[in-house]
Amino acid sequence: MAEFVVANGYLFLFLLSFLAATVVPVGSEWLLVALLYSSLDPAGLLASATIGNVLGACTTYAVGVYGGPFLVEKVLRINSQTREKAAIQYRKYGTWSLLLSWVPIIGDPLCLAGGIFKTPLAWFVSLVLAGKLGRYAFIEYITLQAMG
Repeated sequence: MAEFVVANGYLFLFLLSFLAATVVPVGSEWLLVALLYSSLDPAGLLASATIGNVLGACTTYAVGVYGGPFLVEKVLRINSQTREKAAIQYRKYGTWSLLLSWVPIIGDPLCLAGGIFKTPLAWFVSLVLAGKLGRYAFIEYITLQAMG
């Protein structure tokens, strides 16, 4: 089984990273570290994990864009006045919070909020990419240092 995972490591890391950036409660960091120890190319692993994670975040963003009105009105039952106040606060302070989209537990709601409040897609992708790339690069750096 381990040989199969290593042989398909880039694909598995991409898929796990994608799922980790949605509401599926999984992490991808452990697989990144394991594949680094299996001598796969660090640059390829970094690209695979980052692209998968960013695309997963874009999926959550899309849920916010297209499902936002339903979530806000029907599920959360937030009135239009409260929603408008939240939108103003988000646009003023919250957009930069997307740099923290990599943080467990809060990252997915931040991406969802980005979609609900219609953060421009290019801005969303830029901030999320910066945060997620930084996280995976840091994990790789620490791992490679530990490997000697």
